[in-house]
Amino acid sequence: MNIEGKTIWQQAAGDKDRNYVDVCIEWSVILNGPGYLGPLTDETIQSLRDDGWSGKAVGNLRAFKDGMKPGDLVVLKLGTNEVYAVGEIVGDYQWSSLFGDVDGWDIEHVRRVRWQWIAQGGPKTFDTYALKWGDTTQKLISDVVKKWLEELVPNVSVLEKPLPEIPSEIEAASTVPMAELTEHMFDNGASSAAINQFATGVDELIRIYKWYGNDPKNRPAEHETVAYLVVPFLRALGWTPQRMAIEWGRIDVALFSKLPRIEENLACVVEVKNLNTSCLKAREQAKQYTEKWGPNCTRFIVTDGLRYGVYEKEGDDFQLKAYMNLNRRYDKYAIYNCEGVRAAIMALTPERISDPSVFGMIVERAEVEA
Repeated sequence: MNIEGKTIWQQAAGDKDRNYVDVCIEWSVILNGPGYLGPLTDETIQSLRDDGWSGKAVGNLRAFKDGMKPGDLVVLKLGTNEVYAVGEIVGDYQWSSLFGDVDGWDIEHVRRVRWQWIAQGGPKTFDTYALKWGDTTQKLISDVVKKWLEELVPNVSVLEKPLPEIPSEIEAASTVPMAELTEHMFDNGASSAAINQFATGVDELIRIYKWYGNDPKNRPAEHETVAYLVVPFLRALGWTPQRMAIEWGRIDVALFSKLPRIEENLACVVEVKNLNTSCLKAREQAKQYTEKWGPNCTRFIVTDGLRYGVYEKEGDDFQLKAYMNLNRRYDKYAIYNCEGVRAAIMALTPERISDPSVFGMIVERAEVEA
């Protein structure tokens, strides 16, 4: 690869706890945040400062927007020694609400990248600290990595792949108002009493979540997340204590299709992570519990108390079918190629989990109503 005269950047795609490498590669992007205030301007930069973001964090966003230029090279990395892709920056800075919730992270500042090399079967690894720690966006200074880039042969099939089109803002972030969501629940057979209980419960959960988020010292442990966020939400959806066991074996919350609470009646595993940490990373753990203790389980759920991922069995594996953020109720999640809050809510109800064969019908109806 010819790197002579090129500015080379290293760009983090999360960390070892929250990894969004696949999103960057699939959508031909690199991402940075926070982006909740919209495109980066002098006004939004001042608002970030007013919200308490440090000068260093704001400076990193400026480097992402103004420092990077079309034609610059970028190395997509995790940590200080793993590289997953190498590409060339294409076009100018963008902002897209499509990336407003990437496993809980708000990283809506976007640069398009035409990938020239993508790691296969695992990342390219270097000695620890070959890549700099710290800011998401930094100039690459490692001579070891630069030497590797000089010897790197671009992948022709990757180069020929067209850049995927990023959906418009309306399509990307069609947020479902609570009134529409409760109407959707009523149309699918929920009672008015259950709907009122649900709407009140969600409002309370969001208030609790915001209180937790106002001060890092308030951040709940996993057991507190289960007690104050997950269990109240499931109760609001109609789950009773008899069919909802906490810490059943090694399972955080076990949902049963019927009594007694035995493995044959285990309908869904709920794996809970600490609030504001990655919930999708819990996929493999939830899958292991499902396969070990749920011979009839075809669904599991991962959550941090605010965000829920619903997985359904397809063949010998489980696929993400719906994802929702109670505080940011998108109707679809294009970055995960799955349904959003309408399908997720209905898939979490006792009736649907007890009869998992209806999930496809739920998805189909959600698509029609959307």
